[in-house]
Amino acid sequence: MNDQPEEGIAYRSIGILRSPFRDIQGMPIQPVGALGVEGHVEVHPDFAGGLRDLEGFSHVFLLYHLHRVTGYDLIVRPFLDNADHGIFATRSPKRPNPIGLSVLELVGVTATTVRLRNVDVLDGTPVLDIKPYVPHFDVWQAGRIGWFDAKAENAGTCISDDRFR
Repeated sequence: MNDQPEEGIAYRSIGILRSPFRDIQGMPIQPVGALGVEGHVEVHPDFAGGLRDLEGFSHVFLLYHLHRVTGYDLIVRPFLDNADHGIFATRSPKRPNPIGLSVLELVGVTATTVRLRNVDVLDGTPVLDIKPYVPHFDVWQAGRIGWFDAKAENAGTCISDDRFR
């Protein structure tokens, strides 16, 4: 058994996200800060068949590549706090694998387009995957949320700055 990290893992973009956010600075940091903001995924034609039956869901998980982030830090000062934390105890973007995750409202699906609401993602972001949000599978009553406990209510008004460029 190999305990070393896998090198050379590669993913293909299934599409490109379009949103009104053209610059990282000043963007909402979570979907709760982007209520009502619409965007869409332009799905590459060779993946369009995978959209079948998606319109039956109200929300989706969107996984995407944080393409404007370079490098990573294991200790970061996240947007919602003035203290340093380990990267895996935050949702900060400057990660060893710059993968973003948002739960977004599904507005509609056409042949190669997925329309979304509450979009907190930069325009032009490569999309890695779309998965249906299923409350029976995905809703948990969190018993503890660590340092976020005193900060989470600020996510709706906090915007990004240039600390993770």
